[in-house]
Amino acid sequence: MSLLSDHRKREESVTFSSEPAGMGETHELLTLNFGPHHPATHGVLRLLVTLEGEVLRDVKPIIGYVHTGIEKTAEDKSYWKAIPVVERMDYLAYYFNAMAYCGAVETLLGLEVPPRAQYLRVIHLELNRIMSHLVWLGTSALDLGAMSMFWYCFRERETILDLFEMSSGQRMHTRYIQIGGVIEDIPAGFARKLQAFLDEMPRRADQYADLLEKNEILLGRLRDTCPLDAETLLGLGVTGPLLRAAGVPWDLRKAQPYSSYDQFDFKIPVGSVGDNYDRFRVRHAELYESVKIIQQALNGLPEGPHIVDDRKVTLPPRHELATSMEALIHHFKLVTEGFRVPEGECYYPIEGPRGEYGCFVRADGSAKPARVHMRDPSFVNLQATAPMVKDAYIADFIATLAMIDPVLGGVDR
Repeated sequence: MSLLSDHRKREESVTFSSEPAGMGETHELLTLNFGPHHPATHGVLRLLVTLEGEVLRDVKPIIGYVHTGIEKTAEDKSYWKAIPVVERMDYLAYYFNAMAYCGAVETLLGLEVPPRAQYLRVIHLELNRIMSHLVWLGTSALDLGAMSMFWYCFRERETILDLFEMSSGQRMHTRYIQIGGVIEDIPAGFARKLQAFLDEMPRRADQYADLLEKNEILLGRLRDTCPLDAETLLGLGVTGPLLRAAGVPWDLRKAQPYSSYDQFDFKIPVGSVGDNYDRFRVRHAELYESVKIIQQALNGLPEGPHIVDDRKVTLPPRHELATSMEALIHHFKLVTEGFRVPEGECYYPIEGPRGEYGCFVRADGSAKPARVHMRDPSFVNLQATAPMVKDAYIADFIATLAMIDPVLGGVDR
């Protein structure tokens, strides 16, 4: 018994110092591994956390656990076959991955995408934005203790995935956006089902606000927690809702319009404090704005082709394959060999759910890209984790990571 008592005394006398001996008082610091499989990390993310009691003194994100080599894989495939590969980076924003890549290749080819295809792209991009925000809202509310929100958000997400399946045949990683347009026109009944969703979604978003913005526990964990000023965010290269929450109205759909976004009327939600509450409110407000954009695109959907009429880069219509030998040969050559892209390089940026997605493509004149590199916003935004949560409580760290909304598929590409 005395041996155990002596051991306990020796154990309790041990302290951890952040300063050399004689330089000041000792501070007991504890280093923890948060993740890579913690449910609040929103992916396979490891965070090396240094704590003093319940207060965070340092955070180091450690990535690479789901590295898939997607960029290098794309460089080993023809331009046409690389589309389903790049879609799998940010697996909650597959339409945006494909849009950035196809936009870069189209710029190198000098293709002019038909107006109908541009509008169809906008419809699916904004549906994807809503879907991504719904996953963020449901999982973040779950992190903060509001379990019911997860089921409500995924209910609406299922409706969106049903629409994706209706237009492309796939619920996720649809390969809908093609070089030159979209793979197929929308089928009969799609517009009616989409309109029903647009009528319902604002009411659902109102319900989310009623459930969350009157919850004092949730508000206490979001308001005035872990703010970060716009200057620091800009210095780190942070974009998207995190930057807009700090009061900077930067949105590439307005600043550098692409795919006919300049033809739609919508607002850019911005915050004033830049705390977790503003980050929550900005994303929630974007649900309404995306609905407005989709409604305008659906109402004004132009007539015409859904893909550019250029047999050098686009597949022939499916019905011609059974009757035309030329169409069959053309289809075979495109699928097996691909098409050649003139030498050059292009960076094509777009506004995604988490910020600026950009694709850099360098062509060497062959049928395969010489270089493919994606700018993924989650990779950049993770840099802001440490300055956001420094000297905050561990509970605020959970809320902040949820509001950052990282997707590790894009980070570890």
